[in-house]
Amino acid sequence: MFFEMTIQVRVLDIKQGQAWYECLLNRKPDFIPHDGFAEWEVIPGCWLQVAEGTPSMGSGPLRLATTDIVATRDRLIRDLKIESFDIYSRDEVPVKWGTFEDPWGNRLGFFEYADKNEEKERIETILLKTR
Repeated sequence: MFFEMTIQVRVLDIKQGQAWYECLLNRKPDFIPHDGFAEWEVIPGCWLQVAEGTPSMGSGPLRLATTDIVATRDRLIRDLKIESFDIYSRDEVPVKWGTFEDPWGNRLGFFEYADKNEEKERIETILLKTR
């Protein structure tokens, strides 16, 4: 049985990396167990770890769901100076998505459900499972 998940990205400087991810996620880390490491529980049971070290180029992307990908993209372009964040869609795919890189080459992104009823159902399902 699986019940939680972590994913780790590495940054060359933890202070710069933590500040960048605080802006990305709009909040301070949930847990800093030791120097060179910070963690955010993005949704219940799913943790993003930022660790000081050599980034793994070309891995990912880690994509997070958002209810408004355009507003999210615009905020990141403004606040984090993201230069390349195009939004894509295809008729046969139920989401719009976009991918970009952090300053260390980690590939990240967001997606938004095209069908807002499906989005609402997913949110409710996740919230029910975490209570």
